[in-house]
Amino acid sequence: MKRIALFLLTNIAVVAVLGITASLLGVNRFLTANGLNLGALLGFAFIMGFGGAIISLLISKPVAKWSSGVHVIEQPRNADEAWIVDTVRKFADKAGIGMPEVGIYEGEPNAFATGAFKNSALVAVSTGLLQGMTREEVEAVIGHEVAHIANGDMVTMTLIQGVMNTFVVFLSRVIGYAVDSFLRKGDSESSGPGIGYYVTTIVMDILLGFVAAMIVAWFSRQREFRADAGAAQLMGRKQPMVNALARLGGMVPGELPKSMQAMGITGGIGKLFSSHPPIEERIAALQNSH
Repeated sequence: MKRIALFLLTNIAVVAVLGITASLLGVNRFLTANGLNLGALLGFAFIMGFGGAIISLLISKPVAKWSSGVHVIEQPRNADEAWIVDTVRKFADKAGIGMPEVGIYEGEPNAFATGAFKNSALVAVSTGLLQGMTREEVEAVIGHEVAHIANGDMVTMTLIQGVMNTFVVFLSRVIGYAVDSFLRKGDSESSGPGIGYYVTTIVMDILLGFVAAMIVAWFSRQREFRADAGAAQLMGRKQPMVNALARLGGMVPGELPKSMQAMGITGGIGKLFSSHPPIEERIAALQNSH
C-alpha cells in the first residue's frame, strides 16, 4: 500500500509541475485557430517527455530507500555488513567511480543500483540474496550492480525513456489533430479541437506507449548483458557471475518497484516487455564473451 501511495503521489506531483511549467512557458498552446503549431507541440512534448524521466531519475535514490525499506549501512553492525561495504568499495575503486551508499533490505533474492550520478549512487542487496547465495556469488551480483553505475546505465535509460516519451506525446497529438480534421472536414463554424482529437490522442498515447515500453525494455536487456560482462571483468573471471545467474535461475526473485526494475539483478516475465533477458541467454552470452 505504501508503494502504491508513493507512486500516485509522485506522479500527481510530476504532472502538476510539468503542467504548470508548460502553461507558464506557453508551450501547451499548440492547437490554434489556424491549425497545428508543430514547434509549440514539440516544445510541449519535450517538456512532458523528458521532464517526467529526469524528475524520476533525480528522486530515484530517496524513493528507492523509502519504498524498499533500505537500511543504509552508515557503520557496519556485524562482519557481514562490513564485508558488503568492503566489496562495494573494492569494485567502485576498480571501476573508477565514487563510493556508493550501501544498503540492505528485507525481501526475496534481488539487488539493485540507483541514483542520478555515478559518484553518489546506491547499491542495495536483499536479505534473501545474502541468505541464498555463497559469498562469491553475492560478490558477483554486487559487481554487476557496480558495473551498472560505472556504465552510466541509470542516466542512459532515463535519456532513452525521455526520447520515447517525447515521441509518444508528439505523435499521438499529431495523429489526433489529423483524425479530428478529417472528421470535421467542411465544418467551418467549429474552432478548436473536437472530440475526435481527444479520443484519438488518448488511444494513441496508450498504443504508442506500449511500443515505447518495448523499445525501452530492449535497451534495458542489452544493458544487462553489459553489466554481467562488467561483473566478470571486475572479478577477473566469469565463473562467479555464471554461478550467481544459475543460482538466481532456481530462485523466486524479489519484486522491485517499477522505477528500479531495470537496474535490478533479475526482471519480470514477458520477453518484449521484460527489463532483463532470460537467465539462460545471459549465461550463454557471458560464457561466449571474450
